[in-house]
Amino acid sequence: MKKKMLLLNTTVLLGLGGVLSTPAYASTIQDMESQKSQIQNQRQDVQSNIKAASDELTRLQAEQDQMKAQLERLTLAEEENNKKAQKTEADIKETSKQVDQLEKEIKLLQEKLEKRNNILKDRARSMQESGGNVEYLQVLLGSSSFGDFVDRALAVSTIVDADRGILKETKNMQDELKTKQADVKSKLASLEDMKAELDEMTVQLAAQKKQKDALAKELKDKEAKNEELKASLQSKDSSLANEQSTLEQNIKDQKAAEEAARKAAEQAAKEAAKKAAEQAQKAAAEPAEKADSPSPKAAPKASSNDVAPTSAPAPKASNVVTVGNRWIGNSAYVFGGGRSQSDINHGLFDCSSFVHWAYSQVGVNLGPLGSVSTETLKHAGTQVSSSQMQPGDLVFFDTYKKDGHVGIYVGGGKFIGAQSSTGVAIANMSSGYWKQKFNGRVVRI
Repeated sequence: MKKKMLLLNTTVLLGLGGVLSTPAYASTIQDMESQKSQIQNQRQDVQSNIKAASDELTRLQAEQDQMKAQLERLTLAEEENNKKAQKTEADIKETSKQVDQLEKEIKLLQEKLEKRNNILKDRARSMQESGGNVEYLQVLLGSSSFGDFVDRALAVSTIVDADRGILKETKNMQDELKTKQADVKSKLASLEDMKAELDEMTVQLAAQKKQKDALAKELKDKEAKNEELKASLQSKDSSLANEQSTLEQNIKDQKAAEEAARKAAEQAAKEAAKKAAEQAQKAAAEPAEKADSPSPKAAPKASSNDVAPTSAPAPKASNVVTVGNRWIGNSAYVFGGGRSQSDINHGLFDCSSFVHWAYSQVGVNLGPLGSVSTETLKHAGTQVSSSQMQPGDLVFFDTYKKDGHVGIYVGGGKFIGAQSSTGVAIANMSSGYWKQKFNGRVVRI
């Protein structure tokens, strides 16, 4: 009987082991896990491309913002230069009127002077022919008494003195008018030169705006294409995420079903063992040994990846040669600009105000900002020979007038300054336009 019970128990245990070790869902779960891994790899690639597209969008948007700010500066510069050009044109018209009026006054005075000169010539001729002044002599001889003679003599003397005084006054007025005329003509010539330069600036600013508008449109098109690419990648990532989620749920459901089947088999085995034991007890009246239950498996631990943050590089200090580089491509030339904090904040300079600003950034004061000009700057330091020129020296150019433009020498035959065509920029003074305009004046601060 004992042998029979032992055989029965062994059969039950073998049957339980067979049930617990059967891989009912293993191949299906493995397939889904493999598919899930492939989808995760695809998502990593897609997400990497999404990040690249996002970074490119950020770069394009920053470039777009910079371009927009530059266009705003160019528009503001164009408006300011147009205002100055209009005022200069009005000044030219007014000065031209002054010149015309002065010329008319001079002509009238010349006619008066000519008449008086003719009278004097006639009197002198009469005196020469008669040995005296006939007109005046007749006046004196026509006196009725000695007292009348004295009165007439005094009158004649007064008239002669008056003639001399009027002629002298007329001549002085004529000289004064000619001086005024020369000054006004000089002012008119300077205004016309300034107007020509302002007109040229307006043309250049308009050309810059057109070019910037084209670049802005190109950037906008790139941005739109990149947005479309990003949206497409995000859609693909969303689709893959749905697939991954579905697979994860299926895997979860399959594992739950497997676990339920395992527990059911385990419970069935326990009940069979219990029943067999009871039968054995009845048959042999001997205690049956209880089967040990298997211990549960430990759950796997999740892993995580840490991303180390990146730090921005520390800014470097600059000197007067490089401090203005921040305005290259971010500024505009305005005749008379850069003399208020608002202008400086918007990057609106002319040549002398930019030089003043650059030196102020390294702690050097070149005088009151409101009155700085090429004239004040050329006396601000020590004159040196152009053969001894070194970075940081001021260099001067004859543009619309002598010493009409100034910049800071940076070395290598180049200088940085607020140029009328580009705003703040580095230009070559060893060839081309600036070589022709450089007058050899170099000032060391």
